[in-house]
Amino acid sequence: MPTFDIVRQATPTESFRVKSVMGQYDLQESNTVERFIGEIPLPPTWNIGLIVGRSGSGKTTIARELFGDCIVSGFDWTHDNILDDMPKGVSVKDITKTLTAVGFSSPPSWMKRFDVLSNGEKMRCEIARAILENRELFVFDEFTSVVDRNVARVSSLAIQKAIRRQGSRFIAVTCHYDVQDWLMPDWVFNTDDMTFQLLDVEAQKKNRPELRIDIYETKRKEYYWNIFKKHHYLSHSFNKAARVFIATCNGDLCAFCAVLPFPHPFKHNTWKEHRTVVFPDFQGVGIGSAFTDTIAQMFADEGKTYISTTSNPAMIFARAHSPKWRTTRIGRAGRGSVDGHIHNKTVKGSTSANRITVSFEYIPQQSTSKP
Repeated sequence: MPTFDIVRQATPTESFRVKSVMGQYDLQESNTVERFIGEIPLPPTWNIGLIVGRSGSGKTTIARELFGDCIVSGFDWTHDNILDDMPKGVSVKDITKTLTAVGFSSPPSWMKRFDVLSNGEKMRCEIARAILENRELFVFDEFTSVVDRNVARVSSLAIQKAIRRQGSRFIAVTCHYDVQDWLMPDWVFNTDDMTFQLLDVEAQKKNRPELRIDIYETKRKEYYWNIFKKHHYLSHSFNKAARVFIATCNGDLCAFCAVLPFPHPFKHNTWKEHRTVVFPDFQGVGIGSAFTDTIAQMFADEGKTYISTTSNPAMIFARAHSPKWRTTRIGRAGRGSVDGHIHNKTVKGSTSANRITVSFEYIPQQSTSKP
């Protein structure tokens, strides 16, 4: 059981400025002494812990005393892209899988240097790198402190999923109490009153606040495409004939989807997904799937067939495991899967020889709209 009794004393030199402030504020002595006493009775099995409290309440001091060797800091980001900064010996597949898992599924941003990423992207990269280093335990100080609170909630939700899926142990240290509902920790230590609390993860899942996703169709097609295009993994091109939809998450712009009429040889009135983008700060929590599923159902309600072709691994995985989508083709050529399902690529005839993209068709759901 980690326990601590920490004394921190500061004795500044009695310079002119120090003496001036002591006199101005009637301080009797310049020495300051702080003492932090407590214990964190960690359970036998856990994945996520949270150390939270006001600034100056001892969070960082306690974390460094108990878990100093595990704090995520001092990574060298020396390459001109974050992929090459990841641990040596780790496959590209595992790197991209982990980046996607923590909610950073943006191939164009993977090509950037670490120092030009947004604060939210940097945080996710550091956590992904810690996971790839196979650390048994890692601690992140000032967790979500440099991102806005909406992004903090989404990031917390994505990161906790990745940590639990990996089976790692992660401790977030923060002064922001709002992340608890989204991080859903196994335990919380509050430095305001030095109290420890064990929590039921399943109960937290049931009571977690919902992300409010609002979807709008817009005529300002090029305006919104110019905002989203640099985050699209495939191309910056855009067909002006498309119908365009945008989504907000708790009021913040987060996603873009353009849909084009498609001259299908057998199915009339078919529409095809043209460009879909979710801002990196809002990835990893299923916003893209919920957004596009809603749009697809809207077209289905209008009597239209809705199809999509993608090479984005996260989107492929989500749709291949969704009852709302049917796989129609796998690979570059039309002869991919023989029955529309994704199979083991080592089985002869189950996929195309050079699998590049996967095509899907939306399965209309029973409409909930009133007649």
